[in-house]
Amino acid sequence: MKKSIFILATLFIAAGFLSPNSYATVVVPATSSGATANDPDPAAVKSAIQEFRNLSKKEKKERMKEVKTLIKHYKADKKAHKDGSDNTVLLAILAILLPPLAVYLHQGEINSKFWIDLLLTIIFWLPGVVYALIVIFGNN
Repeated sequence: MKKSIFILATLFIAAGFLSPNSYATVVVPATSSGATANDPDPAAVKSAIQEFRNLSKKEKKERMKEVKTLIKHYKADKKAHKDGSDNTVLLAILAILLPPLAVYLHQGEINSKFWIDLLLTIIFWLPGVVYALIVIFGNN
């Protein structure tokens, strides 16, 4: 995840899409695996990399400083909004009412965690609620 953020920020700066004052406009994909709809065009990536390689050492160093600043701002924003997020609160309420739906919305797909929670909810409602809360508030 850190590597993908670093690469995306480098590419955006190398292509000249971002100025140092436009930190809020950086779009970081939500998932770290596979291609997403927000991925840039491969031709644009190649041209941005080529432009970055053609820069002088001094310009490369300045751009890398900008990337590091972007990453620091991203991490600070992520840390500031981590606790008490509206989405997390709403998912917790939904986990009590409809546990499988909360797990589905948190995961973004129907996967094994969804099916486990559905089974636990069908067997008895309380284990489904507990599992949904564990999935929502867990690290993964």
